[in-house]
Amino acid sequence: MLDEPPDEVPLDFSREWVEFTDPGDPEHRIRADLTWLTSAWTCIYGRGCAGVVEGRPDDGCCSHGAFFTDEDDLTRVTAAVGLLTDDDWQLAAVGRPSWTEADSADDAADDEAEAGVRSLRTRTVDGACVFLNRPGHPGGSGCALHRMALRTGVHPLTTKPDVCWQLPVRREQEHVKRPDGTHVLVTTVGEFDRRGWGPGGHDLHWWCTGAPLAHVSPEPLVETYAAELIALLGADAYAELRRLTELRLDQGVIAPHPASPTPVPVELHRRRPG
Repeated sequence: MLDEPPDEVPLDFSREWVEFTDPGDPEHRIRADLTWLTSAWTCIYGRGCAGVVEGRPDDGCCSHGAFFTDEDDLTRVTAAVGLLTDDDWQLAAVGRPSWTEADSADDAADDEAEAGVRSLRTRTVDGACVFLNRPGHPGGSGCALHRMALRTGVHPLTTKPDVCWQLPVRREQEHVKRPDGTHVLVTTVGEFDRRGWGPGGHDLHWWCTGAPLAHVSPEPLVETYAAELIALLGADAYAELRRLTELRLDQGVIAPHPASPTPVPVELHRRRPG
Protein backbone atom coordinates (compact mmCIF):
# COMPACT_ATOMS: atom_id res chain seq x y z
CA MET A 1 0.00 0.00 0.00
CA LEU A 2 1.35 3.42 -0.96
CA ASP A 3 2.23 5.91 1.72
CA GLU A 4 -0.01 8.91 2.16
CA PRO A 5 1.28 12.08 0.44
CA PRO A 6 3.07 14.64 2.63
CA ASP A 7 0.85 17.03 4.60
CA GLU A 8 -0.37 20.31 3.12
CA VAL A 9 -1.80 23.36 4.85
CA PRO A 10 -5.36 24.50 3.99
CA LEU A 11 -5.72 26.74 0.94
CA ASP A 12 -7.26 29.68 2.77
CA PHE A 13 -5.19 31.66 5.26
CA SER A 14 -4.21 35.26 5.91
CA ARG A 15 -1.87 36.85 3.39
CA GLU A 16 0.06 40.09 3.16
CA TRP A 17 0.07 42.02 -0.12
CA VAL A 18 1.99 45.02 -1.36
CA GLU A 19 0.96 47.20 -4.30
CA PHE A 20 3.22 49.68 -6.05
CA THR A 21 3.85 51.44 -9.33
CA ASP A 22 6.51 50.06 -11.64
CA PRO A 23 9.35 52.63 -11.49
CA GLY A 24 9.94 52.07 -15.18
CA ASP A 25 6.31 52.48 -16.25
CA PRO A 26 3.83 54.77 -14.46
CA GLU A 27 0.92 52.95 -16.13
CA HIS A 28 1.92 49.59 -14.66
CA ARG A 29 0.85 48.60 -11.14
CA ILE A 30 2.22 45.53 -9.35
CA ARG A 31 0.35 43.54 -6.69
CA ALA A 32 2.60 41.02 -4.94
CA ASP A 33 1.83 38.37 -2.35
CA LEU A 34 4.47 38.97 0.32
CA THR A 35 3.31 35.95 2.28
CA TRP A 36 4.34 33.77 -0.64
CA LEU A 37 7.42 35.68 -1.74
CA THR A 38 8.88 35.70 1.79
CA SER A 39 8.23 31.99 2.26
CA ALA A 40 10.91 29.32 2.53
CA TRP A 41 9.52 27.28 -0.39
CA THR A 42 11.95 25.55 -2.74
CA CYS A 43 11.62 22.80 -5.34
CA ILE A 44 12.35 19.41 -3.78
CA TYR A 45 12.18 17.33 -6.95
CA GLY A 46 14.16 14.16 -6.25
CA ARG A 47 14.34 15.07 -2.55
CA GLY A 48 10.96 13.96 -1.26
CA CYS A 49 8.63 15.24 -3.98
CA ALA A 50 5.56 13.01 -4.00
CA GLY A 51 4.42 13.95 -7.51
CA VAL A 52 1.03 15.13 -8.71
CA VAL A 53 -0.11 11.62 -9.69
CA GLU A 54 -0.36 8.86 -7.12
CA GLY A 55 2.29 6.20 -7.53
CA ARG A 56 4.49 8.37 -9.80
CA PRO A 57 6.73 10.43 -7.50
CA ASP A 58 9.56 10.43 -10.05
CA ASP A 59 7.39 12.52 -12.40
CA GLY A 60 7.23 15.47 -10.02
CA CYS A 61 4.85 17.94 -11.69
CA CYS A 62 5.65 16.61 -15.19
CA SER A 63 3.00 13.90 -15.46
CA HIS A 64 0.89 16.07 -17.76
CA GLY A 65 2.10 17.82 -20.87
CA ALA A 66 2.70 21.57 -20.72
CA PHE A 67 0.44 23.91 -22.70
CA PHE A 68 1.96 26.87 -24.54
CA THR A 69 0.92 30.41 -23.69
CA ASP A 70 1.48 31.95 -27.13
CA GLU A 71 3.42 31.73 -30.38
CA ASP A 72 6.58 33.15 -28.79
CA ASP A 73 6.53 30.42 -26.15
CA LEU A 74 6.20 27.68 -28.76
CA THR A 75 8.90 29.20 -30.99
CA ARG A 76 11.36 29.50 -28.09
CA VAL A 77 10.84 25.91 -26.94
CA THR A 78 11.08 24.63 -30.53
CA ALA A 79 14.50 26.25 -30.83
CA ALA A 80 15.56 24.67 -27.53
CA VAL A 81 14.41 21.21 -28.64
CA GLY A 82 16.72 21.53 -31.62
CA LEU A 83 19.68 21.87 -29.25
CA LEU A 84 18.93 18.72 -27.25
CA THR A 85 21.40 15.87 -27.58
CA ASP A 86 20.60 12.22 -27.02
CA ASP A 87 22.49 12.48 -23.74
CA ASP A 88 20.19 15.31 -22.67
CA TRP A 89 16.98 13.62 -23.77
CA GLN A 90 16.19 10.02 -22.87
CA LEU A 91 13.17 9.83 -25.20
CA ALA A 92 14.79 11.61 -28.14
CA ALA A 93 14.14 8.73 -30.54
CA VAL A 94 10.45 8.79 -29.67
CA GLY A 95 10.04 12.52 -29.33
CA ARG A 96 12.00 14.04 -32.18
CA PRO A 97 9.49 13.09 -34.90
CA SER A 98 6.63 14.64 -32.88
CA TRP A 99 6.88 16.23 -29.43
CA THR A 100 3.58 18.14 -29.31
CA GLU A 101 -0.02 16.97 -29.35
CA ALA A 102 -3.39 18.68 -29.60
CA ASP A 103 -5.56 19.12 -26.55
CA SER A 104 -7.96 21.75 -25.23
CA ALA A 105 -6.74 24.66 -23.15
CA ASP A 106 -9.04 25.97 -20.41
CA ASP A 107 -8.65 29.67 -21.15
CA ALA A 108 -10.06 31.39 -24.21
CA ALA A 109 -7.67 32.90 -26.74
CA ASP A 110 -8.06 36.33 -28.29
CA ASP A 111 -7.77 35.12 -31.87
CA GLU A 112 -7.81 31.94 -33.92
CA ALA A 113 -4.04 31.73 -34.33
CA GLU A 114 -3.47 32.11 -30.60
CA ALA A 115 -6.16 29.53 -29.91
CA GLY A 116 -4.30 27.10 -32.16
CA VAL A 117 -1.11 27.51 -30.18
CA ARG A 118 -2.90 27.16 -26.86
CA SER A 119 -4.45 23.90 -28.01
CA LEU A 120 -0.97 22.38 -28.20
CA ARG A 121 0.92 20.84 -25.35
CA THR A 122 4.06 18.79 -24.98
CA ARG A 123 3.31 15.19 -25.83
CA THR A 124 2.88 12.61 -23.08
CA VAL A 125 4.58 9.22 -23.35
CA ASP A 126 3.90 6.37 -20.92
CA GLY A 127 2.07 8.68 -18.53
CA ALA A 128 4.39 11.68 -18.42
CA CYS A 129 5.86 14.51 -20.50
CA VAL A 130 8.05 13.42 -23.40
CA PHE A 131 10.85 15.64 -22.07
CA LEU A 132 10.90 13.95 -18.67
CA ASN A 133 13.96 11.72 -18.29
CA ARG A 134 12.94 8.70 -16.25
CA PRO A 135 14.97 7.06 -13.46
CA GLY A 136 17.93 5.17 -14.87
CA HIS A 137 18.85 7.76 -17.48
CA PRO A 138 22.66 8.20 -17.35
CA GLY A 139 22.32 11.96 -17.05
CA GLY A 140 19.83 11.67 -14.24
CA SER A 141 16.05 11.98 -14.12
CA GLY A 142 14.19 15.23 -14.67
CA CYS A 143 13.45 17.65 -17.48
CA ALA A 144 15.65 17.26 -20.57
CA LEU A 145 15.20 20.94 -21.43
CA HIS A 146 16.32 21.90 -17.91
CA ARG A 147 19.35 19.61 -18.16
CA MET A 148 20.35 21.10 -21.50
CA ALA A 149 20.07 24.64 -20.12
CA LEU A 150 22.41 23.84 -17.24
CA ARG A 151 24.83 22.08 -19.59
CA THR A 152 25.03 25.06 -21.91
CA GLY A 153 25.15 27.69 -19.17
CA VAL A 154 21.79 29.39 -19.76
CA HIS A 155 18.87 29.81 -17.40
CA PRO A 156 16.17 27.12 -17.74
CA LEU A 157 13.53 29.81 -18.24
CA THR A 158 15.00 30.31 -21.71
CA THR A 159 14.46 26.69 -22.74
CA LYS A 160 11.33 25.44 -20.95
CA PRO A 161 7.64 26.19 -21.65
CA ASP A 162 6.36 29.28 -19.83
CA VAL A 163 4.14 27.34 -17.46
CA CYS A 164 7.06 25.13 -16.41
CA TRP A 165 9.54 27.86 -15.50
CA GLN A 166 6.94 30.16 -13.96
CA LEU A 167 5.81 27.59 -11.42
CA PRO A 168 5.24 27.99 -8.52
CA VAL A 169 4.61 31.70 -9.15
CA ARG A 170 1.31 32.64 -10.77
CA ARG A 171 1.06 35.86 -12.76
CA GLU A 172 -2.24 37.43 -13.75
CA GLN A 173 -2.57 40.62 -15.79
CA GLU A 174 -5.57 42.89 -16.22
CA HIS A 175 -6.10 46.24 -17.93
CA VAL A 176 -8.05 48.35 -15.44
CA LYS A 177 -10.03 51.54 -16.03
CA ARG A 178 -9.96 53.71 -12.93
CA PRO A 179 -12.82 55.90 -11.70
CA ASP A 180 -11.09 58.99 -13.14
CA GLY A 181 -10.96 57.42 -16.59
CA THR A 182 -7.25 56.58 -16.62
CA HIS A 183 -6.07 53.10 -17.55
CA VAL A 184 -3.35 50.96 -15.98
CA LEU A 185 -2.05 47.44 -16.40
CA VAL A 186 -2.28 45.58 -13.10
CA THR A 187 0.06 42.61 -12.72
CA THR A 188 -0.56 40.26 -9.80
CA VAL A 189 2.05 37.73 -8.71
CA GLY A 190 1.36 35.14 -6.05
CA GLU A 191 1.31 31.49 -5.15
CA PHE A 192 0.41 28.93 -7.80
CA ASP A 193 -1.54 26.75 -5.41
CA ARG A 194 -3.96 23.96 -6.26
CA ARG A 195 -6.57 26.43 -7.45
CA GLY A 196 -4.16 27.68 -10.09
CA TRP A 197 -4.74 24.45 -12.01
CA GLY A 198 -8.49 25.01 -12.15
CA PRO A 199 -11.05 22.54 -10.77
CA GLY A 200 -8.71 19.62 -11.49
CA GLY A 201 -6.15 20.99 -9.10
CA HIS A 202 -8.10 19.65 -6.17
CA ASP A 203 -7.62 16.13 -7.55
CA LEU A 204 -3.82 16.24 -7.64
CA HIS A 205 -2.23 13.55 -5.51
CA TRP A 206 0.01 16.19 -3.90
CA TRP A 207 0.96 19.79 -4.54
CA CYS A 208 4.12 21.28 -3.13
CA THR A 209 3.40 24.95 -2.46
CA GLY A 210 1.32 24.23 0.63
CA ALA A 211 3.49 21.43 1.96
CA PRO A 212 5.85 22.13 4.88
CA LEU A 213 8.17 19.48 3.41
CA ALA A 214 8.98 21.92 0.57
CA HIS A 215 9.46 25.01 2.75
CA VAL A 216 13.10 24.40 3.61
CA SER A 217 15.04 27.11 1.76
CA PRO A 218 17.40 29.34 3.78
CA GLU A 219 16.52 32.21 1.43
CA PRO A 220 13.08 33.61 0.59
CA LEU A 221 11.40 32.92 -2.72
CA VAL A 222 11.83 36.55 -3.82
CA GLU A 223 15.58 35.87 -3.95
CA THR A 224 15.73 32.28 -5.17
CA TYR A 225 13.28 33.11 -8.00
CA ALA A 226 14.85 36.45 -8.91
CA ALA A 227 15.44 35.56 -12.57
CA GLU A 228 11.88 34.34 -13.03
CA LEU A 229 10.39 37.38 -11.29
CA ILE A 230 12.48 39.71 -13.44
CA ALA A 231 11.21 37.93 -16.53
CA LEU A 232 7.61 38.26 -15.30
CA LEU A 233 7.75 41.85 -14.01
CA GLY A 234 10.75 43.59 -15.54
CA ALA A 235 14.00 44.60 -13.86
CA ASP A 236 12.78 47.94 -12.44
CA ALA A 237 9.66 46.45 -10.91
CA TYR A 238 11.61 43.54 -9.45
CA ALA A 239 14.12 45.91 -7.84
CA GLU A 240 11.28 47.79 -6.14
CA LEU A 241 9.61 44.54 -5.10
CA ARG A 242 12.85 43.37 -3.56
CA ARG A 243 13.31 46.67 -1.73
CA LEU A 244 9.81 46.49 -0.26
CA THR A 245 10.32 42.85 0.69
CA GLU A 246 13.51 43.73 2.53
CA LEU A 247 11.61 46.35 4.52
CA ARG A 248 8.87 43.88 5.38
CA LEU A 249 11.27 41.21 6.53
CA ASP A 250 13.08 43.78 8.68
CA GLN A 251 9.80 44.73 10.34
CA GLY A 252 8.55 41.16 10.65
CA VAL A 253 5.98 39.54 8.38
CA ILE A 254 2.51 39.84 9.89
CA ALA A 255 1.04 36.94 7.90
CA PRO A 256 3.82 34.39 7.26
CA HIS A 257 3.11 31.35 5.14
CA PRO A 258 1.75 28.61 7.42
CA ALA A 259 3.77 25.95 5.59
CA SER A 260 7.04 27.71 6.42
CA PRO A 261 8.67 27.24 9.83
CA THR A 262 7.82 29.79 12.50
CA PRO A 263 9.57 32.15 12.70
CA VAL A 264 10.45 31.97 9.01
CA PRO A 265 14.21 31.28 9.02
CA VAL A 266 14.96 33.01 5.71
CA GLU A 267 17.60 35.63 5.06
CA LEU A 268 17.42 38.10 2.20
CA HIS A 269 20.97 39.01 1.29
CA ARG A 270 21.27 42.77 0.86
CA ARG A 271 22.61 44.02 -2.43
CA ARG A 272 25.06 46.88 -2.40
CA PRO A 273 24.27 49.84 -4.65
CA GLY A 274 26.02 49.54 -8.02
